[in-house]
Amino acid sequence: MKEADKTVTRKHKVISVNKKAYHDYEILDKYEAGIQLQGTEVKSLRNMKASISESYGKVKNGEVWLYNVNIPEYKHGNISNHQPKRNRKLLLKKNEIRKLQQKLNDKSMTLIPLKIYFSGPYAKLEIGLARGKKIYDKRESMKSAEIKRKLNRIKI
Repeated sequence: MKEADKTVTRKHKVISVNKKAYHDYEILDKYEAGIQLQGTEVKSLRNMKASISESYGKVKNGEVWLYNVNIPEYKHGNISNHQPKRNRKLLLKKNEIRKLQQKLNDKSMTLIPLKIYFSGPYAKLEIGLARGKKIYDKRESMKSAEIKRKLNRIKI
């Protein structure tokens, strides 16, 4: 078989999207990362329950960590149920982590999760390298979105 034939297309089942990130930040670069999860966390995600709106990422000791993600406890779990807001390790390649570390050393850059989804059987996270928007930038983007909506209404 050729290399081109071996590519596998997987279905994406989106669990949670961080709409606030696109409003508050200018997304400069996007990365796809795996998440290191416990068993009950996966079951809770399969029930479409997660909140990433208040979360952020950091590079610590050559590893990328995700903070403040709320994956609620699994309803039918037992004593070994997970903690809802524990820190979770993200799985990225070393060269991607190195690039992120260099870019995050810049003053106004931050790592923001954009969405959690299942790619086949694997839980994935799309993270964005972002720079915070100023108030006037937010107003400008709101005006352009409103203009687009008006144009779409006229076309219909």
